[in-house]
Amino acid sequence: MKLSVAIITYNEEKNIARCLQSVLQVADEIVVVDSYSSDATEQICQQYKARFIKEKFRGHIQQKNYAMELAENDFILSLDADEELSPELTASILTIKNKPEADAYRFNRLSSYCGQFIYHGTWYPDSKIRIWDRRKGKWGGENPHDRVMMDGGTRLGKLHGNLKHYTYHTISEHINQMNKFSDIAAMESYKKGKKASLILHLILNPLYAFIKSYFIKLGFLDGVAGFQVAISGSFYRFLKYAKLRALSKTSSSK
Repeated sequence: MKLSVAIITYNEEKNIARCLQSVLQVADEIVVVDSYSSDATEQICQQYKARFIKEKFRGHIQQKNYAMELAENDFILSLDADEELSPELTASILTIKNKPEADAYRFNRLSSYCGQFIYHGTWYPDSKIRIWDRRKGKWGGENPHDRVMMDGGTRLGKLHGNLKHYTYHTISEHINQMNKFSDIAAMESYKKGKKASLILHLILNPLYAFIKSYFIKLGFLDGVAGFQVAISGSFYRFLKYAKLRALSKTSSSK
């Protein structure tokens, strides 16, 4: 199996070297699609012999599919710049490269929060398809929460090892990202004609999100960080639907 690694970036000088270093053993090609970074992202990518293409940001789904289309090989390993392969996952990928038995492979993503890896709640195991045959699948879902969607009848495998995800280094960083992503999510829902009700979406949905993450999925076992992850997830739901209601109200008043 020849494997093309596809990554999209924007001002990722703090993360990209770690990501690229982790794929050197498995990559037959590295493709980076960059949204005109103003930091050292390009220079770092050049050090790792990556193909570096500059492209205006189209949206998470569109940008990742564009990177996939630029690859020379049909099997794609797609990573975010703040992710890296663990040694165990690297070994698993090397095994399937020698003997591929599926059209797509999923593996667990292990995320850190303010320096602490989160092993419970809705953040783990967070299984994702990240290696697939592009002739049988592509990025889909709803921005900004994209996912790989495979054609019917494709064979799906599971790999051992974690994809390490270095998320937010500070609480302020997390709040800023929630605000940005909830803007995008609300607009995507609005474009599809969705509505948000006060009781169901602004009260019950966020409440259930917290209960699921902190109690049902045992987020409390991660201590204070587990509580912060659970309450932030709940607040994100509230923001998304509150903004959707505001968009609908603005539209109806015109």
